[in-house]
Parts: sequence; C-alpha cells; structure tokens
Amino acid sequence: MHLTKNALKVLKTRYLLKDEGGHIIETPEEMFRRTARTVSSVERLYNGNAGEWEEKFYDAMSGLLFLPNTPTLINAGKDLGQLAACFVLPVDDSMEGIFDSLKNAALILQSGGGTGFSFSKLRPRADIVKSTGGIASGPVSFMKIYNTATEVIKQGGARRGANMGILRIDHPDIIEFIKIKRHAEELVNFNISISVTDAFMRALKKNSRYNLLNPRSRKIMGRLKAKDVFNEIVESAWETGDPGLVFIDRINRDNPTPNIGEIESTNPCGEQPLLPFESCILGSINLSKIVRQRTRTKKTEESSYKIDWDLLAYLVQLAVRFLDNAIDANKYPLPEIEKMHKSNRKIGLGVMGWADMLIKLGIRYTSDGAFNLAREIMRFIREQARAASSELAKQRGAFPNFKGSVYDTPGTARKGGLRNATTTTIAPTGTLSLIADCSSGIEPLFAVAYKRLVLETELYEIHPYFLEIARREKFYSPGLIDKITKTGSLRGIKEIPAYVKRLFVTAHEVPLEDHVEVQAAFQEFTDNAVSKTVNLKHRATRDDVAKAFLLAYEKGCKGITVFRYGSKPGTMVKLDGVD
Repeated sequence: MHLTKNALKVLKTRYLLKDEGGHIIETPEEMFRRTARTVSSVERLYNGNAGEWEEKFYDAMSGLLFLPNTPTLINAGKDLGQLAACFVLPVDDSMEGIFDSLKNAALILQSGGGTGFSFSKLRPRADIVKSTGGIASGPVSFMKIYNTATEVIKQGGARRGANMGILRIDHPDIIEFIKIKRHAEELVNFNISISVTDAFMRALKKNSRYNLLNPRSRKIMGRLKAKDVFNEIVESAWETGDPGLVFIDRINRDNPTPNIGEIESTNPCGEQPLLPFESCILGSINLSKIVRQRTRTKKTEESSYKIDWDLLAYLVQLAVRFLDNAIDANKYPLPEIEKMHKSNRKIGLGVMGWADMLIKLGIRYTSDGAFNLAREIMRFIREQARAASSELAKQRGAFPNFKGSVYDTPGTARKGGLRNATTTTIAPTGTLSLIADCSSGIEPLFAVAYKRLVLETELYEIHPYFLEIARREKFYSPGLIDKITKTGSLRGIKEIPAYVKRLFVTAHEVPLEDHVEVQAAFQEFTDNAVSKTVNLKHRATRDDVAKAFLLAYEKGCKGITVFRYGSKPGTMVKLDGVD
C-alpha cells in the first residue's frame, strides 16, 4: 500500500485509533483491516463467507480503489460503531419537537455524522402561539440555537459539526433566511439552501408574484415578486457562497418511496436527499485507479491509458455489497433512524478522481468528450450497482419498503426486487480524496501545485501525474514548481507544452456553464444527487451567479452551490465536507 505524506498526516490526525493518552495505536493497514473485518462480519447473518469478503474488502480499500465514508473508517469496530455520514431529522412546529430534534442532532454530530434539517414547518416570526398567547420567533431564531449547540458538541466529536438548514421559498420568513449569512458571525456551523419549487421557477420566468404560505394554517400570508426574491438569493450567494438552491420538486420526482413520505431536506453537502429520520452510508470508487496503461505510441500527445471496464464493474459490485453490509453492521444513534435505514436500505456509491482520470486519458475537463464520458461511466456504474442490488435481493430479500415503491413492478418483483432503494450518489469526498491521493469527487483540480490547510495542518501538494509528464518530457525543474505554486495554474508558463496546459485545467479556469454541465451529466444517471461546487473567479458578477442557478435548473440538476473566490467566509464545507 502506497500512502503519500499528506495522506499519512490526515490519517494520523483523524482516522487512526488512539489510546486515552492520545497516542496512535494502529497503522493504516490495521485501520483498513478493522473496517473490513467489521463490515464483512455481517456475511454470517446471510450464510456468507466472512473471511473471503474481509480479504476482498481489505484489498479494495488498502489499494485505494474504493473508500467508504469517513465515519465508517473512524468508527468501525469501536464501541461507538456509527458508520453513516448522512442524516436528515424532522423539525416539528412545537417547542418539544424543536428541542427533541436538537437533542437527536447532538447524538449524530457526536458520532461523526452530518445532519440536514428543513425548518419549513416552523411558524413564521410574529405568528401567534395559542398555548401561551405569545408570538413566535420564527425558524431563523431556532437555527441560531442549533448553531450554538453544534459549536459546543463538535468539540467532543470525532469531526467538526456539519449541518444543512433548508427553508422553502414560500415560507413567510424567506427573506430573513436568505440574508442571514451576510453576517459573517451567523450560522457558521450551517450550510443553508433554499427549497425552490417549480411553481416559483415558473413565476420567475413569467416575472410574476407568488404566494407565501403560513405552514401552520396553510393560509396565504402575502405575495412577493419572484424576481425580487431571486435577486436577494443571488446577492447573498455572490457575497458569501450561501444559500445554495435545492430543487425540491425535481428531487421528489426521483423519490423511490413516495408512499412512505416526502423528501424535505438533504445532508450538509446536498448530495443525499433523505426522508425524515433517514440516513445513508456512502462510498466512492477512485476513478484514477481504473485506467491502465497500454502500449505507447510515438506521439507524446496521445494518451497511454485506457479504462478498465472489467475492474470498474468488479469494484461497483464489491462496493454495493460492502455498503449493504454496513447498514447491518452499523450501530445507530436513534431507533427511529435504524428503522428507517433498514426499511429503505439506501446506499450511495459515487466516484472520486474524475479530473485525474480525464488527464490520464488525455481528455480536457471542459470538453464534450468529458461530458459524454461522464454520462457513459455513471450509466455503467448505476447499471452495475442495480444489478448487484438485485442479486443481493435474491439472496437476502428486497428492502422492506419495496412494496409500493417506484420499483414495485411485476417484472422487478418477479426477479426478487431490489435490496436498496437507492444505490448511487456523488459526494464531495473531502479528506477521502487526500487519503486516496486523487482529485476530489467530480471537481476539477483545485490547482496543479499549492498549499492547503486541512484539519489545522498545512499540506503542500503537487499533482503526481504532472510531475510524471514533466520529468518524462524533460521540462521539469524546481524553479518551475515554484512558479506554478504562486498561482496554482499552468497559464503563462512558456516552458510547459500547450497540450499539457490543455489537460491540467484548474477550477477557476472552468467556465460556469461547464461546471454545471459536468454536474448535469453525472446527475442524469445518479439515483440521489450530485455534490459539485460552481467555483467562480473573484471578479465574477451577480449575473454570473444568476446564470449558474438558472442553468442548473434547466439542465435537470437537483441543487446547486456557487462559491466566488475570495467572498466572505460563510461556508464550512469547501475543504472538509462530510463524506
């Protein structure tokens, strides 16, 4: 197993077991072995060979071909034993409901999970509270309480706290919600998103007004001009990176169990829409590892790599089994969550290393070839994942809520159904990609060479494949690396050949339209949603932000986040998302 210095720093800081004195008491190999043994032990419940699967799981993880979400690597085999990254909790419109949810969130945050909430059911500011004769303080005031609690809880947790706060576009307090993070000190432990409806988008297109609804009484409390509200969203996103948008009707059209309930919220990074009390365990395949070298031609510009489709198929099938096992191996923070997760058995298999793979294949990140390959690869992954889920259903039974789900057709039921209500998700992979030494999620390279601060540790990174090419083509020098580190980009450096510059595209060199296009391409064949940040240059305008939002809706994305370089620090997931 080859781990970089940066990977070892991250593992020692967060992942490896420590004794009561804070001393590390396991190696990375032992961490992967601990995880593989815990997850494979579930095979005994289904008369499987636990030892055989332990070796397969270990080989995939230690080879950095596949990694599960961070809580699995941290907690597997420990007393805590909480393996899921993504949770959504309901927030009901009563003092008891609000603080029950906060208590439950504390347990989840302490175990290393990230929590999403929709505050849309809470009555608006100044609404009547009949039981006391007083007036309501509104959802934003309670979000501030959640934020303060998170600040305290995260000090004793396995990782820093992460929350998603969502409010519907038709809630009477929507303007207060939109503006809240323009104040840098507010809701620092929250990402926030607006739950945008198709009705609002139609009103925006027509330049008309739309209704604000009291969630308590369902009465119309006023009307706002859609364009004015949209402009406020754009202003806040331009200034701070928040709010993002969640296209809630688009999400619910893909809800696999509409008979069980309606989806109102997502996890903190937006890629996992979930029902109330639902959780999900994620994992990612390292695409930079599923390309293999072929015989080189004389032309240096031609790629020496090709995709190993057989390896990818094997990894998808292995990962689906791993993630399904993890549902049973998990020790849940709440009985309601255990019941929901085991009833729908949602898993989220995604990818990382997308930008690296494109570079090895000689495909520019912003090209039609890249967009087409994104669809081809994600279609292949979903087909293989559903086939694996179908095979598990024959052996272990379909997910309990299969009857009445969107999959409950005579043909699928006759074959035994599906084991999992969802199988695919594209997560940001934050620190996981550092361990795997690959680009994060489906993002472009942040930079070719740069310093970054992760977990209070400064990490110096140079893209390994760039070094390989530079040395092979004999244009490498220490001075060259110093030049690149100053800007992170290859632009304007004369000694670098044009075909190399064409491949090593960095985030701020990608037009906003192409950021959205990549997300839409992967979304087309992803069950859940896709985490993707539209990185904009500092000089990007408010019109650019508006264009990105509208384009994401038109292209069928389930949500969108923009982040303008150098804007106010208001989002907490840019370098350390909940994987």
